[in-house]
Amino acid sequence: MESSETNPDLESFREQWRAEVRARHQQSHRPRQHQHATAGPSTGSRKPPPPTKKPIAKEYEEDYVPTKVFDEPGQPATITGVAAVPTKKEPFTALEHYEKAVEREAAGNLGDSLRLYRKAFRMDDQVDQNYKAKHFPRAKFPQKMAAPKSGDSSTAAAPGDAKADQPQTMKELIASFAGLSIEPVPPEIEGMPQPPCPISNLPDEILVHILRDVAVADVGDFVRLAQVCKRFAFLVVTEDRIWRRICLGVEFGFGGMHYHWQRQITWEPLAEEDLEREAAEEAAAVEAFTQSSGATSPTETEQEDGFVVPVFDLEKRAEKLADESTANTLAFFNSLYGSSWQRMFRLRPRLRFNGCYISTVNYVRSGMANSNSITWGAPIHVVTYYRYLRFFRDGTCLSLLTTAEPNDVVHHLTRETYASHHSGHVMESALKGRWRLARAGDNPGASLSEVEGDVMVETEGVSKYVYRLDLTLKSAGKGARNNKLAWRGFYSWNRLTDDWAEFTLRNDKPFFFSRVRSYGVMGA
Repeated sequence: MESSETNPDLESFREQWRAEVRARHQQSHRPRQHQHATAGPSTGSRKPPPPTKKPIAKEYEEDYVPTKVFDEPGQPATITGVAAVPTKKEPFTALEHYEKAVEREAAGNLGDSLRLYRKAFRMDDQVDQNYKAKHFPRAKFPQKMAAPKSGDSSTAAAPGDAKADQPQTMKELIASFAGLSIEPVPPEIEGMPQPPCPISNLPDEILVHILRDVAVADVGDFVRLAQVCKRFAFLVVTEDRIWRRICLGVEFGFGGMHYHWQRQITWEPLAEEDLEREAAEEAAAVEAFTQSSGATSPTETEQEDGFVVPVFDLEKRAEKLADESTANTLAFFNSLYGSSWQRMFRLRPRLRFNGCYISTVNYVRSGMANSNSITWGAPIHVVTYYRYLRFFRDGTCLSLLTTAEPNDVVHHLTRETYASHHSGHVMESALKGRWRLARAGDNPGASLSEVEGDVMVETEGVSKYVYRLDLTLKSAGKGARNNKLAWRGFYSWNRLTDDWAEFTLRNDKPFFFSRVRSYGVMGA
């Protein structure tokens, strides 16, 4: 017999369930609301969170890979701080296995290095001491002077001589070269006249002009001239006119950096719709900032000065961007770098074109135990793969994910090889892309110094996808600057559904720059 009275708890549950079903039904038929107002990488109207507001992926000091210099194709890479080992013949002795293991570890291949280390120690448990005695003998390192005893009066220095015994600073040492001239080479035989030295008779104006031409051709050669003589060292360090030309030039300086897109992802020239979208993005960013901060909207003059007004002519746009880049460089020169062009060139973030950026990734994966094995544990696999990024001066780039080692890849990261590669070639999975550095329009509320250093890369993806890499320039190693690209985010964009997805960065490691001599000095 049914009860004539309804259960209030049951009715309440039914009403709550019906409300949830209606809400889900309405949400599924509602037009998609964009979470982000700015445009996507190429043609959409959404983009991932601004890279300037996202923290850098967690890094560890052991992620650093020693700097490599790749010579001509067919020659092994030179790794800083690691002894060169012949790689053609197979290792035979314990020491050769250990040397091969050190080389493989420096290249980032931990799986092979662990196997070689294990085999070397099985053959000789003192192989590490033999390696140290061969490549790092004690005779190469100066012996430390014994500290004088407190009661020894013969070694006690006078208080007035303490300042004289202190070494000069680098600034004081360079300043002491100011009055020196270029001296000819001494004669080979004593008593004979000195050989002629025409360059010592040149006036400083002509000498500075020659040094400037050398710096424009190759800034590395210009810096190495400081090793010739003290007069050259003084001019290289203190001649601000040359460093100003380097910083403002497009050869190695910030005139060659791009803070707006210069090409499409497919390397085609920008179309009018790309320029319209760019102007709309920047106008939307400025409008969002004025609404959030309560500031007044920019006037027409401010809009024209701030590149909010669209410029659809590519030549006029290039001129406007060049003027804007020069103005920013001059502003940083006076504010952030203490009016030193040399300091700006060394410290200000910039990309390099005479090499490529390599990310070496190692992670551990558990294997399956063999049923016929007598061991209890399951095998552990060390998986190694590499990411390569090469930037070109025109705002394009090449991206490659592969298990091939750098010696087999870096010399093929060229436009010519990409255009003519065949099936099965290492460049078969390479992706076209474009790059730019961050600008004030990406984060209107932040100062230029906060935005500087962020790099945005967009590449082709699989089928309907576009990949977006948000990176930032950092420094790694002793004395090196801007040789590291750290991750901020990695996204994929579906061009059909206009959806964004974020890749996890659990295994990915930072990129480190490596010089490739086959690219040439300019890296064109």
